[in-house]
Amino acid sequence: MEKQTIKSWALDDRPREKLIAKGKTTLSNAELIAILIGSGNRNESAVALSKRILQSVDNNINELAKLSAEQLMTFKGIGEAKAIAIITALELGKRRQLEIALEKPKITSSKDVFHLMQPIIGDLAHEEFWVLFLNNSNKVLAKSQVSKGGLTATIVDVRLLFKRALELASVGMIVCHNHPSGKLQPSNSDIQLTKKIKAAGLTLDIKLLDHLIVTEKAYFSFADEGIL
Repeated sequence: MEKQTIKSWALDDRPREKLIAKGKTTLSNAELIAILIGSGNRNESAVALSKRILQSVDNNINELAKLSAEQLMTFKGIGEAKAIAIITALELGKRRQLEIALEKPKITSSKDVFHLMQPIIGDLAHEEFWVLFLNNSNKVLAKSQVSKGGLTATIVDVRLLFKRALELASVGMIVCHNHPSGKLQPSNSDIQLTKKIKAAGLTLDIKLLDHLIVTEKAYFSFADEGIL
């Protein structure tokens, strides 16, 4: 029996073509690994071999990532090149997760927002207005400068703010701006802008969780003060 390569499979069974036609999320873990190794052995396809490798670690990707090249090569059909391909792919996945974790801090309080934004806007000589876009776990999907103003004011286009929120599929947001004067008390325009953003969020089902005024050493939270 000849080695069963992916190219010899029926079109619907080819994971590469399936990925292109239906998207990467439609592939099973075994199919993804099968793409990496390309072929199985004389008795099993690449997918069957991949399933067997996964079964050896109880279908746990984290445990699979712990296997050495030598351990992977104990499976018939896995040589050094294929073992290295699997290890490399899993290591890249691990590094991606580490980067995501670093890029997406979780917000649990107004203090978290202050610690995140104070280094960015706390000691500026002009006002800047920023927004944190959050997912349903209150992790920061992105932080963006919405506008940059003068010494005492900045103009905010609420439409652009929500355009970005919709692009990110954000379910919540926290807005913040700095007061170069060091005064923490919100102005009337700050209060009106907060109400405007909150009302727009209700329509789009994107919740405004807080508005912080940030200075060099302290902050004012609309949510903490009960005026959101």
